[in-house]
Amino acid sequence: MAPFNKCKVVLVLEFNWILYYVARHVVDTCKVTIRQHPFKEVDYSVSTVNITCSFSASGCPGSPQMLWFRYRDSTHEALCTPECIEKFKVIGSLSNNNSLLQINKLTVNDSAIYICGIAFSDSDTHTSKQTGGGTMLVKRGSEKYSTEEYIPMIVFSSLLFLYSTAIFAIFIFYKSKSKLVKKTRKGDGKGEHHKNTSGRTVCRAIVQELYKKRYAEDHHQPKCLEPDDTIYQNR
Repeated sequence: MAPFNKCKVVLVLEFNWILYYVARHVVDTCKVTIRQHPFKEVDYSVSTVNITCSFSASGCPGSPQMLWFRYRDSTHEALCTPECIEKFKVIGSLSNNNSLLQINKLTVNDSAIYICGIAFSDSDTHTSKQTGGGTMLVKRGSEKYSTEEYIPMIVFSSLLFLYSTAIFAIFIFYKSKSKLVKKTRKGDGKGEHHKNTSGRTVCRAIVQELYKKRYAEDHHQPKCLEPDDTIYQNR
């Protein structure tokens, strides 16, 4: 009897294990459905925005886990796994099957697709872990950036303006200097030419005067035209 009872116990354990395995895969019908608003647009003056996520779960054991993702510029990032990063905050209770993702200090760069995810880790079915269709957040209008965001641009523009002004001033200075040098050289040339011309004129006049005197000495006047000294003596 002992071997039979032992065999019976083994059969019961195997049967119970089969029942547990079948029940686990048949009874586990966890199914999650998530709803998100597809589009949300805010004005440039808005600094804080909430993105809603609601879900329903049926036949799911345990408690759910809330996940938030952001899809932007062909990349995605987890925002609240395990804790929210930077300016993001999750508001709401999962027991009420809804949650809010709060975004603070909202800027145009926060425009993206925000996806909500719900996961029941105690369930093995693929329907126990679902993500919503995502909410496209758009911040439009001429946003008024803070002074801190403008500082790098202002500094760069100022440096570029100073550099351009310095280059322009140096160009004008060398150009004016070049014109002044050319004008000075031209004036000096004219002065030297005038001096040379005046010297030549004086020299020509002296030569002509000497030539006249010499010509007068070589060609004496006739005696009849020479003055008579006796006339003055008789007077």
